[in-house]
Amino acid sequence: MSSLDGKTYWIIGASEGLGRALAEALSRQGAHLVLSARNADRLAEICAALPNAQAVPCDVTDLDSVRRAAVEAGKVDGLVYNAGAYEPMRSSDWETEAVLAMTDVNYTGALRVLGESVPRFVRAGRGDITLIGSLSGYRGLPAAVGYASSKAALISLAETMRFDLKDTGVTVRIVNPGFIKTRLTEKNNFKMPMLMSPEDAAERVVKAMSRRRFRTDFPAPFSWFIRLIDYLPDWLIYRGK
Repeated sequence: MSSLDGKTYWIIGASEGLGRALAEALSRQGAHLVLSARNADRLAEICAALPNAQAVPCDVTDLDSVRRAAVEAGKVDGLVYNAGAYEPMRSSDWETEAVLAMTDVNYTGALRVLGESVPRFVRAGRGDITLIGSLSGYRGLPAAVGYASSKAALISLAETMRFDLKDTGVTVRIVNPGFIKTRLTEKNNFKMPMLMSPEDAAERVVKAMSRRRFRTDFPAPFSWFIRLIDYLPDWLIYRGK
């Protein structure tokens, strides 16, 4: 029997890509699901194909919407924050509204959801929180204004929560994937190393959720390369700049 069998997980950002694949993977493990995203029709379609799945539409950029969804979701054993927005953009092509939109979904949206969830978990003395970050959050990268910085903030948030919730019974983990073939990455016009399918990535997330390890980065060796960059001196990284 899976360690996830019979547990209820609230997945935010479940309507497509990794979120949808993760819902399907968790369902195969016997988990009960509360699925949230803005697209109610797509959520209904997914839930119709999965046993023990409930659709709770939610806009993470709207605090009232998040609060209503949290009430409707009810008591859950864990949550997965997978909501994401991405527009490739260089600093020289700065579009403020697009940058703010990415930050609002990728980071501030997580704050809204966690604000309605963490206190409940702490009062109960148990809970499981999985934040889906990105390898791009480890280092400022070209054409990643808004996206990389918001994912860096999410990683930092997870690290802080790991410290603060250590003795509360609440497990916190950060999962940082590389490139996943989705509607978002289709916007890229460059070669994406070790591009994964959503299904492959979802299986890796489920594996991470079955453990208590705090940080999971994948795929290797691409994740090793990204982390290595962080240890290189600035003069080498920005040479010629």
